[in-house]
Amino acid sequence: MNKKLFLTVAIAMLLPLGAHAERVEEQPSAFQMAGDLRVARPIGLGIFALGTVTYVATLPISLLGGNSGDAAEALVFKPAEEVFVRCLGCERPGRKERLRERN
Repeated sequence: MNKKLFLTVAIAMLLPLGAHAERVEEQPSAFQMAGDLRVARPIGLGIFALGTVTYVATLPISLLGGNSGDAAEALVFKPAEEVFVRCLGCERPGRKERLRERN
């Protein structure tokens, strides 16, 4: 598969994630942010990559079984949401909104 086509499809699949993110009102500490950056994000990125490869490999079977949407949700979208939508150090996915306004 052409690399440009693969990247285009991957980006197109990830764009809707940010639009549907819930609001998060957590305030993680610096220790939580550092741990998330050094441990959780690389592990999550690996799970996302493995899930994407698994989804593509099993896509013909999922299409025949009629559950390709469920497979995409479980193998691609949930791990992508954990890696790319969750704020740094937060426990649940969502957009971090400003908690206080500057004057």
